[in-house]
Amino acid sequence: MKLKTLLQSALVLLVALLLIAPVACHREAQEAAQQYYCPMHPDYHADNPGDCPICGMRLVKMEKNGKREEKAAAPAPPNAIPEHAPIEVAGEGVRLAGVQTVVAARRPLTRTTRAAGVVTPDETRVRRVQTKISGWVEKLYVNSTGQLVRAGQPLLSLYSPELLASQEEFLRAREAAARFSQSSLPEVRRGGDDLLAAARRRLELFDVPPSTIARLEKTGTAQRTVTLTAPVSGYVSGKQIFEGQQVQPGMDLLTVTDLSRVWVEADFFEYESRDLRLGAKAFVALPYDPGNHLTGRVAFVYPTVDPQTRTLKARLEFSNPGLALKPGMYVDVIPDLETRDGIVIPDSAVIDTGVRQMVFVQKGETFEPRAVRVGERAGGEAVVLSGVTEGERVAVRANFLLDSESRLRAAIQALPAAPVGGGAP
Repeated sequence: MKLKTLLQSALVLLVALLLIAPVACHREAQEAAQQYYCPMHPDYHADNPGDCPICGMRLVKMEKNGKREEKAAAPAPPNAIPEHAPIEVAGEGVRLAGVQTVVAARRPLTRTTRAAGVVTPDETRVRRVQTKISGWVEKLYVNSTGQLVRAGQPLLSLYSPELLASQEEFLRAREAAARFSQSSLPEVRRGGDDLLAAARRRLELFDVPPSTIARLEKTGTAQRTVTLTAPVSGYVSGKQIFEGQQVQPGMDLLTVTDLSRVWVEADFFEYESRDLRLGAKAFVALPYDPGNHLTGRVAFVYPTVDPQTRTLKARLEFSNPGLALKPGMYVDVIPDLETRDGIVIPDSAVIDTGVRQMVFVQKGETFEPRAVRVGERAGGEAVVLSGVTEGERVAVRANFLLDSESRLRAAIQALPAAPVGGGAP
């Protein structure tokens, strides 16, 4: 009886083993057939999930039929970039790739720019000394270019027969006016006064100084020469005459330039032209004294762009105490630009392809390529007008490595799936 019971138990156990073994073998075969691959290095396969030992990317599971398991395509975000795909990078992979991220923050961006400028005289303060009559220069009181003169200071003595005759005419008119003033007829007295006024007016139109006319009235004697005086204070920047030289009407004798205020003409790039407002403040740094800054204003912005340098010229006005700014000198122009407020990221985070601007935004272990629109740039930072929101993290280092991996990832996803044994896609 015991033997029969033992035989029955053995038979039941054998039947159970025969029924269970195929199921277990099938499960072991399925588990053995399940493999994982690296999207960055498709030739690498592993039996267990984990990270790729080559690049650190998360391994992707194969399908049961030996094909790579494809994730359902998610709808593209509004700032998605064609031919780019998100990248999954684990913590160790981020460290190995040298990727660094920074939080996009909303704050003001202080912009600075610097342009090279050239000091030129203020054209409204340049005066040319000319004569309206012919004559000869008998005496020069200013004998060299660069000499400082004051307004009313004698410049030269001019002998002119025409001026001498005009003085004689004035004296005779004065004598006639004195005689006519004793007449009882108002018309006669008025005629004498008009004659004297016309003679005086003739001398004034010949640029005879008022002091010379006053002396002529006091002495009653015509002077052989007439002294011409400086119309303004400044430096003699041009001298075209010498003693004894004959001069003609309209001829330039001397040029006097007032350098108490000067112009600085500077070239700015086209993208800086929006900040060149009339009346805006500007500073100049002197090359021989960098610590000294002079303050001026934008007086004029030229309406055309230089086709050779693609720059816009602006004219700035500066006071010139102590003749610190000398014509022809090069200076650094620093305009006072407005401060922009917006979402600021490092300039190194932006990849500018010439067609579009893009950044990589970190979402957990995924770096998402995103198209952005960049505004002002200053000091290694940029204002993002669209594409990135406040608080998001953007990659600032190894961007081009992420860009190449993103392109490769997108290319791999676009390829048709291949069997495991068929080699790399």
